[in-house]
Amino acid sequence: MAEVNNLSNEIDVRRNKILSLKQSGEIVYKAKFDRTCSIKQAREKLGEKVKIAGRMVFRRVMGKFGFMQIRDIEAAIQVSVGRNEINEEDYDFYKKMIDLGDFVGVEGEVYTTQTGEITVRAEKITLLSKALRPLPEKFHGLTDIETKYRQRYLDLIANQEARDVFLTRSKIVSFIRRYLEDNGFIEIETPIIQTNVSGASAKPFFTKHNALDLDCNLRIATETWLKEAIAGGFDRVFELGKDFRNEGMDATHLQEFTQVEWYAAYWDFEDNIAFFQNFLKTLMQQCLGTTKITYQGNEIDFGKENWERIDYIAKMREILGFDFLQEEDAQEFKNKLISAKLFTKTDLEPYNSVRAIIDFVYKKKIRENIVGPVILYNYPAVLKPLARRNDKDERIVDAFQIVVCGAELVNAYSELVDPIAQRQTLESQMRDKLKGDDEAMDLDEGFLLAMEHGMPPISGLGFGIDRFIMTIFDLPNIRDTVLFPIMR
Repeated sequence: MAEVNNLSNEIDVRRNKILSLKQSGEIVYKAKFDRTCSIKQAREKLGEKVKIAGRMVFRRVMGKFGFMQIRDIEAAIQVSVGRNEINEEDYDFYKKMIDLGDFVGVEGEVYTTQTGEITVRAEKITLLSKALRPLPEKFHGLTDIETKYRQRYLDLIANQEARDVFLTRSKIVSFIRRYLEDNGFIEIETPIIQTNVSGASAKPFFTKHNALDLDCNLRIATETWLKEAIAGGFDRVFELGKDFRNEGMDATHLQEFTQVEWYAAYWDFEDNIAFFQNFLKTLMQQCLGTTKITYQGNEIDFGKENWERIDYIAKMREILGFDFLQEEDAQEFKNKLISAKLFTKTDLEPYNSVRAIIDFVYKKKIRENIVGPVILYNYPAVLKPLARRNDKDERIVDAFQIVVCGAELVNAYSELVDPIAQRQTLESQMRDKLKGDDEAMDLDEGFLLAMEHGMPPISGLGFGIDRFIMTIFDLPNIRDTVLFPIMR
C-alpha cells in the first residue's frame, strides 16, 4: 500500500511541475528538436560539438556539478552538467524541473573523462517532454513477466537484452527481404481474411464478413495463394507477414506469428535445402557476426558444411517396429501402439485420425530428442496434403524440415501440382475433419481451379521468424521475441 501511495505522490509532484511550467510560459511538450546526430553516432565524434536527444535514465548531482545518462533504443551516453558551462538559472531548472524518465535535448562537446567514459559536456539542456509517471523503482533489473509483456516500453528502457533482441529482429526481417529480392524473388501480398482453411494443418480463427455475409477465417498460411501466383507466371515469390492459428499457448507457440514463405518454379526440395542453408549461414554472419549459438546448453553451428540428415520414414519404422504407412484405421493404429507399450490409451485419446497419430508419435519419439541442426526428410504423404508424392512410393512426399533442439524452424517440400492427386488429398482431409480432426484443411475449389489450369514444378518453404529469434537468443518463452504479445 505504501508503494501505491509513493507512486501517487510522485505523480502529483510531477503533475504540479507540469502545471507550474505551463503557467510560466514553458512549452512542456515540444513540437520537435533539431538533432545533429543520434546518440550512437555522437559516441564516434570525440572533440566535436553535437546536439542529441534521449530519455534521461540516470542522474547524480553533486552540488554544482554532476552526471546524467540519456539513451535511445540503440545506445546511451553520459552527460556532464556543471555550473562552468550552464548559467545558474538553467542549472537550477535542470535540477528541480527535470526528472528521471523525461526526454531532453543536449548540446555540447563530446570528450572522454579521466575514467575513459565517453561524455557530452552539456552547454545547454532542453526539456523536450515530461514523463508524468516515474520509471519503476528497480527498472534497471525489470524482471516481472506481466510488466515486461504488458508494458514492453519499460522492458526496452530497462533491459539491454530486450533491446538487442528487437533490434536484431528488425535486422533479420530486413535481411530476409533483401536476400530474397537479390536472388530473384518478388514479394507479393495475399489475403489475411479468407473463406477456406488451407495451406497448413492447423486450427483457424473464425470471423464474420458482414458486408458480404460470409463466414471467414484468418489465414493459417500463405501457401495456396503464392502458388496461384506461380500459376499466373511469377517464377519466384515470397511473403513475409502474419499468420494466425487458434491453438494451445505454450512457451514455443504463438497464435499470431510471423513467418516468411517463398516458392520457386522449377526447383525441387533439394534445391530448397541448398538455398536455405546458404541463406541461413549468410543471415547469421551478417546479423549476428557468427554462425554459432548456444541454445539450452547446446552449441549449434548453422555454418557447418554438412548438416545431419534423418529419414523420417525409416526412423519411425525403427521406433514402431512395423510399417505405419499401411495404417488406415485410427483405432487399429492406436491399439498397435498401446500393445507395443509405446503409449497409453490416455496419451492417444485426443487424436482421431491416422495423420494426427503419426504426428504425435513423431513429436514425442523423434523431434524431442534432436539437437541439430537436422534435416528431416522423407515424410508420410498423409501429413502433407499439398506436397509432391515421391515417384517411387506415393505414400511418401518429397519434403523436409529443419529441426533444432526439438523445435521445427522450417517446413518445406516439392509442391504437389497434379490437380487430380490434389483433389484426392483434400477430399481425404475433409473426411478427417468430419471425424473430428479440427486441424484438417478445407476443400479449396479456387486453388484446385488454378491448379487445373496448370502449374510448373515448384518447391516452397516456410520459415518461422519468432521461433528462430527465440533459438538464437536462447530465450525461455517465444513471447520474448514479440514486442506486444497478446495477454489475458
